[in-house]
Amino acid sequence: MQFSERIVGHIPDRWLARLLERAEMIKFLAVGAITFVTTVVLFFGLKWTVLTDKPVTANVLAVLVATILSYVLNREWSFAERGRRPRHHEAALYFTVAGIGVAINQIPLGIARYVFDLRVPHVSLVVDNISDFVSGSIIGTLMATAFRWWAMRRFVFPHQSPTEQAPGDEIAQPVERIGGAGETE
Repeated sequence: MQFSERIVGHIPDRWLARLLERAEMIKFLAVGAITFVTTVVLFFGLKWTVLTDKPVTANVLAVLVATILSYVLNREWSFAERGRRPRHHEAALYFTVAGIGVAINQIPLGIARYVFDLRVPHVSLVVDNISDFVSGSIIGTLMATAFRWWAMRRFVFPHQSPTEQAPGDEIAQPVERIGGAGETE
């Protein structure tokens, strides 16, 4: 028995049904968590080393790297049952949406630093870093994630109608519980 089957076997049926209904969102949020950690590590790594005077540039670079990782993970896992346009078309749409997401992500950081002057020498180094983390990594990421979730499902990885399916494509069937109650043979 695989590890995932053992975990699924311990989830009550009523919860499992709800989780399966939201599997795509759960996968999208898991990818988001992975790319969030990637972004934060790269952002502060760059900000504290080679881009000490350019935190917005450090954040843009960190978000761009995480966006490339996000594309691969979302295409191959989160939205594996959707879309499947020609790869160059899908990638162009993805990176357009992601670019808008990068811009949205920078808005709170830019406002905190350049409108409210929450940066050294106007505030302490601790306040500067906390402000950058909250505005760039938390608020910006939440805003961009909400936008990306909507745009990815709407434009990049839409469900195909049966008439749009390529020959040989099958419509995804609901996942059945392995070893669950009510199983017939």
